[in-house]
Amino acid sequence: MRSNLLRGCGTAIVTPFTAAGALDEPALRAFVDAQLAAGVRMIIPCGSTGEAVTLTPEEHRRVVEITVEQVNGRIPVVAGAGSNDTQKAITLSREMQAVGATHLLQVTPMYNKPPQRALLAHFRAIADACALPIVLYNVPGRTAVNMEAATTLTLAADPRFVAVKEASGSLAQMTEILRERPDGFSVLSGDDGFTLSLMAHGGDGVISVASNVAPARVVALCEAMLRGDLVEARRLEAVLAPVIDACFIESNPIPAKAMLAMMGHMHDVLRLPLVSLADALRDRVRSALERASLLS
Repeated sequence: MRSNLLRGCGTAIVTPFTAAGALDEPALRAFVDAQLAAGVRMIIPCGSTGEAVTLTPEEHRRVVEITVEQVNGRIPVVAGAGSNDTQKAITLSREMQAVGATHLLQVTPMYNKPPQRALLAHFRAIADACALPIVLYNVPGRTAVNMEAATTLTLAADPRFVAVKEASGSLAQMTEILRERPDGFSVLSGDDGFTLSLMAHGGDGVISVASNVAPARVVALCEAMLRGDLVEARRLEAVLAPVIDACFIESNPIPAKAMLAMMGHMHDVLRLPLVSLADALRDRVRSALERASLLS
């Protein structure tokens, strides 16, 4: 199953909504096209950045279906299909397979706080039920459970698991996975602030929030690291730093949607329990875009 290593910049795309709060299909199509034009190597719809937990099953399916249509086979579409109910994750994964996703993004179950042996059972049950390769997603800051390096490596020995999006915040954990991973298993940063460091230790790329706002810049940073040009990568990281900081000034994707609205890509509309960016923070976010020359 490990035929093409996932490398470079992938974007965990936001989900555009209309002013009335419905799925904005034309904006989504245009946004995916803009990501493709910027050179991203994979697109990840319906993750936490895409507000997947507030989408109906029909909307979730439609977002991935539209993404697949716009991508048209050019790059991988890694569809978010996670749940803290294993059976729900299986049902959703089968739906993602049916609409043409190339990979599944499976997050550690949130709220339940399963032990490590339960994580193994959860992910293996999904793999047993679906034919798509799986990208594991470790983000303890959102789920309240850390998938330990040993657990990731146990799953990595199974070729049905092709990558991990690592957002543990622990470079030591990430480098342990890098040292011990089997050939063909990708290690991708799940945190824009760790991209350069992880890739400098041999990591393969990033599943990025910041590339919603500055896709060409994040692509360029990853490509510089892949060809070993650390000087250029450090220059690009410095350019991107204000945008990355702004992306996390409040809970993701609140700032990203505010910036994309300022740039004219979509409405600044989120679904509860998320709300639009605090007014007191808007000048700081706009300033970050101006400093990065992202506002016309």
